[in-house]
Amino acid sequence: MIKEINIKDRKAAEQVLSVQLPAYKIEAEIIGYPDLPPLKDTANTLQITGETFFGYFTGKKLCGVISFKQEKGVLDIHRLIVHPEYFRMGIAQELLNYIERRPMIEKMVVTTGSKNTPAVAFYLKSGFREVEKIKINDSLTITAFEKLL
Repeated sequence: MIKEINIKDRKAAEQVLSVQLPAYKIEAEIIGYPDLPPLKDTANTLQITGETFFGYFTGKKLCGVISFKQEKGVLDIHRLIVHPEYFRMGIAQELLNYIERRPMIEKMVVTTGSKNTPAVAFYLKSGFREVEKIKINDSLTITAFEKLL
């Protein structure tokens, strides 16, 4: 079941963190960049992001999370994470499909590590197109995607 998460609630923020840290640890390994900013998040930093969070729950267990900001018809995805125990079960696709149905959206945008081939393939398969590669530093390049709705 997918439902909104009140990220201002400390326990909810800690629950999101329990999915985020292992998920981004895997991404850091895939792209060879152990210094990913989401690995430095705390419950406190999540609570002040200003993002809207939705979670995919199996019973009471949070298995996946999507967060975004929406402004003037553009939905900017900040996180789409699945706990590694639940990889390859369609959870990321269900979360993406869920927010895509929100009203007043003309376009969705997202970035991911360019070397994160599973994420790149996921966004391309989901109808996004690559719009830009951004070199952050010598070790990290991210790819920006967009999907017009």
